[in-house]
Amino acid sequence: MKKIIFALIVLMSVLNVFAQPKNPVSWKFESKKKSDGVYELIATATVEKPWHIYSQFTGKGPVPTKFTFKANPLVVLDGKIAEIGKLEKVNDPNFHSEVAFFSNSVQFVQTAKLKVKANTTVSGTVEYMVCNDEECLPPVKRSFEIKLQ
Repeated sequence: MKKIIFALIVLMSVLNVFAQPKNPVSWKFESKKKSDGVYELIATATVEKPWHIYSQFTGKGPVPTKFTFKANPLVVLDGKIAEIGKLEKVNDPNFHSEVAFFSNSVQFVQTAKLKVKANTTVSGTVEYMVCNDEECLPPVKRSFEIKLQ
């Protein structure tokens, strides 16, 4: 009887390991002071091989990476979010369109200006989707908070 219970526990543990969702993207959120009251908000996505993350400006089909910032009365976001990394564009037969994505890593950079001198934070969510040559994972939303000091 002890052997059967032990075998069931081992089997359940193994199944639990395989049931863990894949998460091939790790994120780092930080700010860099550029001048008095002006910061760059930097979100760095590191993507495991063979996965890739889609650009904000990808073609039809995949979910583009999208940042949503919570309103902060002390901060003004200036301009569009820049993408820094090796952009790849391919005609994807699964989506029947040209898609744009990044492998390995990409930085998304947003300029922010403080209205008054203060220590504050900028927070929000990033929604993104990753695929490889065999499958795509469902879109993910991840919250973030970046200190401006």
